[in-house]
Amino acid sequence: MSDKRLENKRVLVTQAEDYMGPATIELFDEHGAEVIADSRDLTQDGAVEALIEETGHIDILVANLAAPAHPGITATEMTDEIWSTMFDMMVHPLQRLCRAVLPQMYERQSGKIVVFGSATGLKAIDLAPAYSSARFAQVGYVKAVGAEAARHNVQINLIAQNFVENPAYYPPEFQETELFKEMMTQVPIGRLATAREDAQFALFLASNESDFFVGQAIPFSGGWAQ
Repeated sequence: MSDKRLENKRVLVTQAEDYMGPATIELFDEHGAEVIADSRDLTQDGAVEALIEETGHIDILVANLAAPAHPGITATEMTDEIWSTMFDMMVHPLQRLCRAVLPQMYERQSGKIVVFGSATGLKAIDLAPAYSSARFAQVGYVKAVGAEAARHNVQINLIAQNFVENPAYYPPEFQETELFKEMMTQVPIGRLATAREDAQFALFLASNESDFFVGQAIPFSGGWAQ
């Protein structure tokens, strides 16, 4: 019996070159998936619809959507541009991706959508109101649409991650700073997760083993968010 948990599954991964894209693609490929790795800008008009049409059959969608957090900006300093950019990059594409891919999944009565979200969508961080708000919006969307999709045997769930190794958020030079060391005191496990650990969680949510998970935003943050 094969131990390849995604054998013969077609998987679409967005923002494939960024954030959790590379680690997810590597692990899913090891488990027999046919991975379609896409890196186009999904903020452009019609980009999502074109992607889904070009890809065709999709068993699993991995919505890897992220953006710079722009920390240190107060509510009174927040610009419309930064606020809109957070939603344009992380919220609107998620809705469009689900709207475009769900019809085929509903028709087959089968499918998985795994969203790489953030624990800041469960526990807001100070001085990043736009980022946290967009992440909270992702969580709300997954909870609402997850219940609808479950009636069609499609599972949508979100990994609410934080403190995962990532050169964009935690570059090596930052990990040497006192600020980073202070941040680690807030993480009960006391370290960053590896990208592969995070990808393994995504693998579980993409597999048939997670069939009873519906519209969940599950913390993956070493105990920082509960």
